[in-house]
Amino acid sequence: MEEKKFDINTVIGFVLIFAVMIAMFYFNQPTPEEIEAEKAKQEQVAAEAKTNQVEKIEEQKPAVIDLQDSTAVANYKSAVGAFGFTKTSEGTTKLENEVLYLEISNKGGQIVEAKMKDFVTYDSIPVHLIKDGNANFAISFSTNDNRVLSTADLFFEPILSSSGDNQILSLKAKVSDNQYLEYRYEMKPKDYLVDFTVRSQGLNRVLNSSKPLNLEWKLKGIRHNKSVQYESRYTEMMYNYEDGKIDYLSANSDDEETEEDVQWLSFKQHFFTSILATKKNFKTAEISSVNLVEEESKEVKFTKDFSATIPLALEGGEISESLDWYYGPTDVKVLSQYDEYQLEDTIYFGWGIFGWINRYVFTPFYTFLSSFLPYGIAIIIMTIIVRLALSPVTYKSYLSQAKMKVLKPEITEINEKYKDNAMKKQQETMKLYGKAGVSPMSGCVPALLQLPIFYSLFMFFPTSFALRQKSFLWAEDLSSYDTIFNLPFTIPFYGDHVSLFPILASVAIFFYMMMTTGQSMQMQQQPGMPNMKFIMYLSPLMMLFFFNNYASGLSLYYFVSNLITIGIMLVIKNYILDDKKIHAQIQENKKKPKKENKFQKKMREMMEQAEAQKKAGKR
Repeated sequence: MEEKKFDINTVIGFVLIFAVMIAMFYFNQPTPEEIEAEKAKQEQVAAEAKTNQVEKIEEQKPAVIDLQDSTAVANYKSAVGAFGFTKTSEGTTKLENEVLYLEISNKGGQIVEAKMKDFVTYDSIPVHLIKDGNANFAISFSTNDNRVLSTADLFFEPILSSSGDNQILSLKAKVSDNQYLEYRYEMKPKDYLVDFTVRSQGLNRVLNSSKPLNLEWKLKGIRHNKSVQYESRYTEMMYNYEDGKIDYLSANSDDEETEEDVQWLSFKQHFFTSILATKKNFKTAEISSVNLVEEESKEVKFTKDFSATIPLALEGGEISESLDWYYGPTDVKVLSQYDEYQLEDTIYFGWGIFGWINRYVFTPFYTFLSSFLPYGIAIIIMTIIVRLALSPVTYKSYLSQAKMKVLKPEITEINEKYKDNAMKKQQETMKLYGKAGVSPMSGCVPALLQLPIFYSLFMFFPTSFALRQKSFLWAEDLSSYDTIFNLPFTIPFYGDHVSLFPILASVAIFFYMMMTTGQSMQMQQQPGMPNMKFIMYLSPLMMLFFFNNYASGLSLYYFVSNLITIGIMLVIKNYILDDKKIHAQIQENKKKPKKENKFQKKMREMMEQAEAQKKAGKR
């Protein structure tokens, strides 16, 4: 990859860093607030375990037959028995519309190439979901003459026709002219969904209904993104089962399950997916996923190894399955068109309320903004609106901090007075809080209320197809990391490049934490508690390392969000709240008679009882 040079957009980024620094040093009057640092988790799977798992689901490629060798052809016909009636002819048939290109092989009747026409990978190669033998689809069955066959080994005779604007490909593995197993593909214009029917005619005396009939589908996810680790993190098998339940196999480790009443299976590859859906739910499905990515590497070509084995049932001695293939983007606008299957559920928006907010608030809101604004500007506008909407929560949190700051001298006095009596110190501190009308938890509650918003947005940016390959300033792709400099070596947990947006976000977080922790945090440090000054420096550093390989759109959001929060807090501090007024209000609160609630009364009684027991023990 060619090393990038600094340009005007990069200069803009560094100017923003220095602008933040200058502004923060000017307004550097920190006030207290406790913040939890977000921790990154990474999982690694041992190499030996990985090799063993991969071997379990290694693809069984059909045997190659030299059709020019009469002996080889004779041996093939002998092996397949009655299906030797089919003409043995190599070759493929093409099906394509405005958005999708498929090639279906005569050998096995399966799709051997699936290409997206409108999309390219990070290195400008057309996006393929199937290519060069990375996928295998077959039905294994037994015959009444004691043969066990797989459709992957059978030759099919193709006939291409049309019905209106629809293209229809019929492939038949024949026992006779009127007895056959048929794969039928029907492609519609401008559609990623392809109708797929598997049926047999006149084979009720050929197929052994007492033996298993299994559909087997395997696929290795082809790498499409610049960071293979980042892509693998969002590459996973998802499935719909038991009348609409959605679940998935682990994206971080090897996993397998057996599920019942399955409607569709999705081998999801971050921004693209391969889906097999059925109109009459599969009774059971054995599914597995093996992670093929152990570390960041430019040489890794595949992300996951997916496998599904689905038992099928004969109907009147015949095969009859009405299915659909979907090869296309994980774009909510595209997937929402398929109401019959609810395919938009293949996009993981997050769990519980987080997923609901992401799916029904942020996704449509950002779609609206990006319909008339540049994609990077749309992120900034959305961030501004979100932060302004949360400003009352920020105000409550800051007000709580201001009150705690005003009470600090009295807290210090209590600590000194009862430094040898922890129980009494706690009692007096709680009594002071009660008289002043201050709750130490009041600053934490507003922060907790913001967590659903923050987590939802954290899930939004990695899953938003709208950001894929959209540029902003120096970032070429908002769905991938931005690069201002390529390193000649790799730094563990950081990578082989320098991304500017995470640097900006880390600087903003650092100054935000200086404002909300600062010296007062040091003063409040209690023995046995985490060193908050250490956390203040650690959090931006973690941000810098954790997000260097993440989507630049996410780092842009955190940068803008923290800048806006800093601005809001400065406005509150300098123009809305006044320490003298807060102090006067607290003094007035102290004069008012306070009535204990049940919880406060219970806590006081417990503490008094503990104190009494402690004194009795000393006697």
